[in-house]
Amino acid sequence: MSEVLNVEEIFGSKVFTLSKMKERLPKNVYKEVRKIMEQGGELSLATADVVAKAMKDWAVENGATHYTHWFQPLTGITAEKHDSFVAHPDAEGRMLLEFSGKELIKGEPDASSFPSGGLRATFEARGYTAWDITSPAFLKEDAAGVILCIPTAFCSYKGEALDKKTPLLRSMEAVSQQALRIVRLFGNTEATKVVASVGPEQEYFLVDREKYLKREDLIFAGRTLFGAPAPKGQELEDHYFGTIRERIGSYMKDLNVELWKLGVTAKTQHNEVAPAQHELAPIYETANIAVDHNQLVMETMKKVAGRHGMTCLLHEKPFAGVNGSGKHNNWSLGTDNGVNLLDPGDTPNENIQFLLVLACIMKAVDTHADLLRQSASDVGNDHRLGANEAPPAIISMFLGEQLEDVVEQLVETGVAEHSIQGGKLMTGVSTLPDLDKDATDRNRTSPFAFTGNKFEFRMVGSNDSIADANVTLNAIVAEAFCDAADRLEKADNFEMAVHDLIKEYMTKHRRIIFNGNGYSDEWVQEAAKRGLPNIRSMVEASGALTTDKAIALFEKFGIFTKAELESREEILYETYSKTINIEALTMIDMARKQILPAVISYTRSLADTVLAVKEAGADASVQAETLAEVSARLAEAKAALKALEEKVSKASTIGTEKEKAFYYKDVIFTAMADLRKPVDALEMLVDKSVWPIPTYGDLIFEV
Repeated sequence: MSEVLNVEEIFGSKVFTLSKMKERLPKNVYKEVRKIMEQGGELSLATADVVAKAMKDWAVENGATHYTHWFQPLTGITAEKHDSFVAHPDAEGRMLLEFSGKELIKGEPDASSFPSGGLRATFEARGYTAWDITSPAFLKEDAAGVILCIPTAFCSYKGEALDKKTPLLRSMEAVSQQALRIVRLFGNTEATKVVASVGPEQEYFLVDREKYLKREDLIFAGRTLFGAPAPKGQELEDHYFGTIRERIGSYMKDLNVELWKLGVTAKTQHNEVAPAQHELAPIYETANIAVDHNQLVMETMKKVAGRHGMTCLLHEKPFAGVNGSGKHNNWSLGTDNGVNLLDPGDTPNENIQFLLVLACIMKAVDTHADLLRQSASDVGNDHRLGANEAPPAIISMFLGEQLEDVVEQLVETGVAEHSIQGGKLMTGVSTLPDLDKDATDRNRTSPFAFTGNKFEFRMVGSNDSIADANVTLNAIVAEAFCDAADRLEKADNFEMAVHDLIKEYMTKHRRIIFNGNGYSDEWVQEAAKRGLPNIRSMVEASGALTTDKAIALFEKFGIFTKAELESREEILYETYSKTINIEALTMIDMARKQILPAVISYTRSLADTVLAVKEAGADASVQAETLAEVSARLAEAKAALKALEEKVSKASTIGTEKEKAFYYKDVIFTAMADLRKPVDALEMLVDKSVWPIPTYGDLIFEV
């Protein structure tokens, strides 16, 4: 019988939670910490020393020997440098363990080798990490021992943000300040801030580790660069929500336990659409903690997979021909006195505050569709967006029948006199209850869908940090709230002014609403008529960061400077070029050293067979035809390999990072597809025992 798991007991056991602070800190210190967490400010050094000692004592009691300032540089993953608690031995040679308030608040990691996009030169190495008091410290336990991890922001010597957390915190303050102006207009004097909350659903693949280690492309690129489809894919739709196999279930159980210990509210687990694909979803948290926790989720997924003899793949499209993986970013806004600004209530047509918030979000998404698209762009996501499992590259909003009807009434007549209600769903079975229906269905093809009391931004890639998407959402909505508040605060007649503003915004920006099939060719044509941008790739999207309107937006709220935006654009171009270059070199290596030699050996065997059969006086036409077909595909592959090598060699001569990125997108990526086509055809022709790498069937059906 398996051991009974006490979730309540283990949850947050590796986190220095508020309850642990309350137990270990003097009352006045605890109150000061809580006040700064909720209202901002700085801890005095004396107070920081008290907090640091309590944090160190707790960590050491739990086996910790080192601490680290855990931060999120522009690599998209986390970084850490471990320092032990060891201090100078005392006069009698006894080891002392120390951790000061200064060490808690500030760190100085070498910043020379992190992406900066030109913000600093390589020789300018100094960078600073600063403790984020709003995100709890936690313990990480692995082969390196137990490490106290302190979430921090990361900036350069000159103060530029070199991480994901700093702009996120800035954006959260911006949207809070502007949203507070809106709720004040409606008489809410109790709220002191508005909090952006996020629940990111995480999709992933699991493959057997032994097979993974036989695929250079999975090791170096995170996705299969070659691979013919298996006889069965996802067409029977039998994997989605299907029974979880025991090996996977064992993994999920251990994953949940590790995440619960870290305070991550892992809630939902299930099989996803593609074979070997799965999903985990947490409960909502503040955007800042949700970003931190999602990084921990991805890291823990990979770590636990290794313990089970598997590898977790987080690439957006590890296998061609089946669904890729995304990260649905469920975003909402709520006051600290319990009001969800995106809750329409039972009669949304009468909920003026909600309608104003909705109108502002319509304006924000329509005005900055290019920025929102950019926030979900990465190299892997280029394979996914617009495919059957993902939203199109065109930004639109799904509101559902109820809210779309309310918007139509307001735009057409200026008055919304009614709203569609859900009613009852009659099951037709006497033993089953009749069910209350929602007022609208869901739309799984929409990139930005209203789902009851939140918006689900479905474009974010599975391997990407959710920070960028939430920075952009917070910023663009803050701007729309600011514009609305500027007008309404001056109005002589508030009721008339807010009514007119809602109608104006909804009329001007209704083009962003689309409730139909986002996958259809008709929508692409319709979106073009509406003037909505269709940005198909990461390279094309990157320029959205440095448009005049983007710079004005981010500088207005102190989220990014122009220099910081330009640096991020440069980093994106560099990242794209480097990623595609790695993929191209991996393809070349696999083709030249593994695949072509195996096929050449196979053709030699076929040729020997043809001769032997002919010498025996039998018909060798089948063998000869097979040899001819394999040889023809082999010649195509060799020619494509040579072309790819030549194109890669020319890449270093390309001028700017932007020009180089477009070269990799338009030239190298196309040449890679030209090589893959004959190689995948060869896989279908060559004897399986000869094929040098595990196939799709081996990888996704034998987990």
